[in-house]
Amino acid sequence: MTQDQGLIFAILAATVALFLWGRWRHDIVALGALLACVITGLVPDQQAFVGFGHPAVITVACVLVLSFGLQSTGAVDALAQRLLPANAGPMLSIAALTGLGALLSAFMNNVGALALLMPIALRIALKQGLPPGRALMPLAFGTILGGMTTLIGTPPNLIVSSFRAQSGAGPFAMFDFSPVGVAVALTGVLFIALLGWRLVPRREVAGAASFDTGTYITEARVAEGAKAAGKSLREVEQLLEEADAQVVGMVRNKLRLSAPNPRRILQVDDVLMIEAEPEALGDVLGKLGLQLEAAKSPKDDKHAEEQADTQDDARKDKAKGGDKKDSSGDDSVLQELLVRPDSQLIGLSASGTRLRSRYSINLLAISRQSHRSIKRLRSTLIERGDVLLMQGVPGDIAEFAADYACVPLADRAISIPNPGQAGLAAGVMALAVLLAAFGVLSAAVAFAAGVLVFMVARVVPLRLLYQAIDWPVIVLLGALIPVAGAMSATGAADLLARLLMEHLAQGNPVLVLTLLLVVTMTLSDFMNNAATAAVMCQIALSAASQLGVNPDSLLMAVAIGASCSFLTPIGHQNNTLILSPGGFRFGDYWRLGLPMEIIVVVVSVPLLLLVWPL
Repeated sequence: MTQDQGLIFAILAATVALFLWGRWRHDIVALGALLACVITGLVPDQQAFVGFGHPAVITVACVLVLSFGLQSTGAVDALAQRLLPANAGPMLSIAALTGLGALLSAFMNNVGALALLMPIALRIALKQGLPPGRALMPLAFGTILGGMTTLIGTPPNLIVSSFRAQSGAGPFAMFDFSPVGVAVALTGVLFIALLGWRLVPRREVAGAASFDTGTYITEARVAEGAKAAGKSLREVEQLLEEADAQVVGMVRNKLRLSAPNPRRILQVDDVLMIEAEPEALGDVLGKLGLQLEAAKSPKDDKHAEEQADTQDDARKDKAKGGDKKDSSGDDSVLQELLVRPDSQLIGLSASGTRLRSRYSINLLAISRQSHRSIKRLRSTLIERGDVLLMQGVPGDIAEFAADYACVPLADRAISIPNPGQAGLAAGVMALAVLLAAFGVLSAAVAFAAGVLVFMVARVVPLRLLYQAIDWPVIVLLGALIPVAGAMSATGAADLLARLLMEHLAQGNPVLVLTLLLVVTMTLSDFMNNAATAAVMCQIALSAASQLGVNPDSLLMAVAIGASCSFLTPIGHQNNTLILSPGGFRFGDYWRLGLPMEIIVVVVSVPLLLLVWPL
């Protein structure tokens, strides 16, 4: 062993130890490893940050932005409504949920797919009388399985593809991962649906309480062409029950009805007073094609508000520079505000405070614990402890909150569907996938072009564009790519490959492939999967060179192993996300995770030998 090999092994050992310790975030550890390699001369100073311009890193960043656009516009919500069964037993519901999670994560970031479907999983668990974890863990594992099926499904696949390109064979194509990945994912989803979900420990906890918030009363108008138009109120209420929502009142021609006849046929411009959980608002609106009554331009109701203004308020507004820009613009957000006991809002209404003309913000809904009101939102008197769902530019909402002593609450997954933008987002994503799949453009360029379209069309507001990117993952990838290159340059990867072949696999290529898969899978259970892929790819290429076999077989084994983290809550972000709401303990994952990993090995090894023969 040379001095350089000893140095890179020491740095890698310290890096893995710090990953497992978990005291520092993985991007900090990766950046430290990179700087250690630069200081010791293993990575040239001029090459220290070339990893941040690597196509794999660019592709990951772009896919995160595109995924955020699919979520925020309601494109995925619309797909979920069509694919998830309305009335089914636990087995079929979990099968559909897990399968949908796998499908979505093949084409969008799997963490985003899980975050989007988590509220649906919790509603399914409640409806089926199951502990939350028995819906959450199958969903999390399904999204992990789906990621291995395409080039963009998960960062490890992009890492593996980049190492193949560096070896001179060119990158993998979009669906090169599909023959083995789809078979493994389908087998895993079937196992979870038929038996696996029963292996999840029953944890009857209040962990899901973080999602159990007060309901909102909101107004939704039956727009032209809405699905609700022409339906009876009873039919609408049956559809709303699936989202745990209900109609508590109705307005027609300015006449309020507190208990409308269930046989009443809805007409265009009817306004429904709907009670729903905040996370279910988007689902409710999407099911029926309804439009939030308050989510419109300040100009639409400005005259009515101005009649309630005092001359003193008008002079104050003039001094401030007049009306602000329309809150329905591209940079508007949804924000929950809690009305403090000393707030000046108490006893006032939305029209009385001139939300639109003075602050250019909209009141979308009110959550009130004490009693239910069916008054129009604009005329409802606000009480202490109310939670207001506001829409507007962050600065305008912050100014209103400061003026009226309201407390902004933590951000939650509340979104309002935008059918026009949702169609555009889905079309752009599909086009980018096709361009990359047929080799018209490289994956990095195709998805960067998609992000550009999103920016120009304001599918993702420019203010939120960079917030959609998981920067710790970007730093991790950019830092570890040069470190992995140092493994190859120093011969450390060759040394590990010889150890693997001569002492463990005895020179048997099939055993080498199996060991690579198992070792990669084991490492990914305890450290970041992208970091695992970066380290193991060099070993796979060296082993293939020494054995004289097809390197694609071993690289694919690394890709599958790095994508299958099922034993612990720390190996993959999706496992971590369900830890608290599922009420899980560290040792709960292996009960379903161990059978899953055995299935992955049993199914993938023969398929790898068949599709990518040695």
